[in-house]
Amino acid sequence: MEEEQKKIGPFKRPSEQKRTEAMMRALKLIYSVASKNSLNPADLERQRRGHEVLGKLFSPMIGMTWEPFELGGVPAAWTRPSRGHDRRQAVLYCHGGGYTSGNVGFARNLSAKLAQVTGYDVISFGYRLAPEHPYPAALEDAVQVWDHLMYQGYGARDVVVAGDSAGGNLALALTLRLRSMGRKLPRALVLLSPFTDMTASGASYAARAEDDPILSLDYIRAVSAAYAGGHALGEPMLSPLFANLNHFPPTLIQAGSHEILLSDSVRLRDRMVASGVPCRLEVYQNMWHVFQMYPIKRASVAMEHVGKFLLELF
Repeated sequence: MEEEQKKIGPFKRPSEQKRTEAMMRALKLIYSVASKNSLNPADLERQRRGHEVLGKLFSPMIGMTWEPFELGGVPAAWTRPSRGHDRRQAVLYCHGGGYTSGNVGFARNLSAKLAQVTGYDVISFGYRLAPEHPYPAALEDAVQVWDHLMYQGYGARDVVVAGDSAGGNLALALTLRLRSMGRKLPRALVLLSPFTDMTASGASYAARAEDDPILSLDYIRAVSAAYAGGHALGEPMLSPLFANLNHFPPTLIQAGSHEILLSDSVRLRDRMVASGVPCRLEVYQNMWHVFQMYPIKRASVAMEHVGKFLLELF
């Protein structure tokens, strides 16, 4: 697979552009009144409830089965296509939420979309959250889920690790941890608006500050400090952008042009290419952070690209 960057845009139909602009205005309004920068218990609980509602609201569960279970104290769930799917491969999906919110319910949305476009069973899990459980709690939970897949008879090359936002960070950290243990790595990585630099050193943190309807630099700083728990933010397990990425699996990265984390994706692509890792970056014009979650045409296009990317590998 050749390294490439695709810029997806502009809109082809005025009606599509108007619907998307309306959704962006609504997102700006919703997130502007939310106390997302506060990590006190009451605000955190509201954020976490809101994420679960969001996950269920947009989940395309028609034609899917949802099978929750517990894995050594870690809530988990299988999302499976109801018919005609390939049980030889699986996706391990890590949800976003800044490491401070999100759960299995929040994961339903992208778990279902990943199952839909790949035809694979998707396992998601509710890792322990900061600030109650700082690093490396979430990473330990991810390794536990990986081990479960291996015990179920999957080989490492049968598994795709996917993640959005902080879940993209966790997907990268999991791969780093497996490599450090001398274990085989996943077949591929799929990263949607990944959060790769907790030091927030990329140019887009300032350049896209007015465009991003969801994230702010204050939010990034708050959740980074909460998860790091006193560790240096530039440590590779916290900021995989600065890790040695040699021998990483083929990777698809998708990001929106209007998000402050855009530099996290562009710089990660550059680091991967420099390390000889096959990497494809797709930047969707006029899109926001993890736009793939929402019921819009470009989300469908992006998810179809995920399916085609994996079809090239298996």
